[in-house]
Amino acid sequence: MKQILRAISVAAVLAGATVWAQPGGRGGPPGMSASMAKLFGDHKAFTATVVTTMKGSSDSGPMSMEMKMSMLDGKTRVEMDMSKMKGQGMTPGRAAQMKQMGMDKTLNIIRPDKKVTYMVFPGMSAYAETAMSDKQVADAMDNSKIEKESLGKETIDGHSCMKNKVTITSDNGEKHVVLVWNATDLKDFPVQMQIDDDNGSTIVMKYTEIKFDKPEGNLFEPPAGFTKYSSTQSLMQGEMMKRAGGGRP
Repeated sequence: MKQILRAISVAAVLAGATVWAQPGGRGGPPGMSASMAKLFGDHKAFTATVVTTMKGSSDSGPMSMEMKMSMLDGKTRVEMDMSKMKGQGMTPGRAAQMKQMGMDKTLNIIRPDKKVTYMVFPGMSAYAETAMSDKQVADAMDNSKIEKESLGKETIDGHSCMKNKVTITSDNGEKHVVLVWNATDLKDFPVQMQIDDDNGSTIVMKYTEIKFDKPEGNLFEPPAGFTKYSSTQSLMQGEMMKRAGGGRP
């Protein structure tokens, strides 16, 4: 069970790197939070497949996961399939075990407008609702200053891109740097981003299958009829107790 929970924790880190707004700030560089939305510029509504790869300074090898991301007017949804996670000991046997337990697929939904995040486990018909801190909400709606420095042209997955060094300066003066490849044929949509943090880790996010159709609003709500928990930990404990007691097949 500890190995399964570790795999979920690793997946949460990868998802956090993608949205930078997980509770506690996991995933992205400290202070970034939902400022990532600013890197999408005028693109307020879209869906895309995202492959996030994280390589640390150790010899443990990279971690990567394919996810589906949807964004709508500040609301974000990230769908993960644990069976697609690579690295950190995710063996086929462990992936099969997670699927049997209903823990292989998760949805992370971030709602700054409601000041909450949802972590949904469709296989368990359950979700955890966690309050966002005042700082997280403020970060999601802040007026951080964006500065771009052009680093020339490059081609990413067949898209002609402008490679930009983007510096985000928050209201308190904190600065964070992201490399962004904006595709000129997709109205400057960022098809790749790269972050190098102070710990020697590199995070790369590549966006494909990009669609600019407006996602349905109900995608950013927890599914009706699912059991609600106050935390991910209480969800795990509650669902395991149900299974042990025969409450679930």
